Amino acid sequence: MKLTIQNLNGQPQGELEVKFELVDPKKGNQAVHDTVTAYRAAQRLGTACTKTMGEVAGSGKKPWRQKGTGRARAGSFRSPLWRGGGVVFGPKPRDYTKKVNHRTKLLALRKALTERLQAGDVIILDDLRIEAPKTKAMLAVLKSLKLEGTTLIVQPGNDKNLLLSARNIPDLTVTTGQELNTYDVLRPDKLVFTRASFAQVEARLTRESTATKEQS
Repeated sequence: MKLTIQNLNGQPQGELEVKFELVDPKKGNQAVHDTVTAYRAAQRLGTACTKTMGEVAGSGKKPWRQKGTGRARAGSFRSPLWRGGGVVFGPKPRDYTKKVNHRTKLLALRKALTERLQAGDVIILDDLRIEAPKTKAMLAVLKSLKLEGTTLIVQPGNDKNLLLSARNIPDLTVTTGQELNTYDVLRPDKLVFTRASFAQVEARLTRESTATKEQS
């Protein structure tokens, strides 16, 4: 599969041959599901906490005698039935992370990227540099490339000017080729790679494909 390389004005600057093996449409769906589920679960803080009957403040004294008052039986001021009492089966701090092995993550990334490539949602730039950290400069780049909706820019390294120029644009996200994950690929409307950052992703996926063939 060949991709057209563009400059910042959207003019073609050559072609790029995709080096990693594209995933068959019938394969990799479960890997994508497992990886995205694990990623989203890992974003949960898991800090929600409620107090049980044994943890809330209150006396252990029986409110009134068992019989003869005409009222319902009561054994504690901290009963879950009472205001200010404990919570039954309430949430407690926990870890929501799920284990997904490295090979499954790379298969999911390759599957997601394959679908975005085939759908024409990937743009390859020869290079992307912002001379000064200005939001206006980044908006000019997006306008020249005719990018609308949510956009993800994948760069080869952390470019401070690029990060500062993009941080105030609501529908724009910036990441690197080494940090790119399946959720990042699936979420935006368009993916913008530089030639160098796409090579980084290809290197990751090529190693995964080679290791899979050697073991099969």
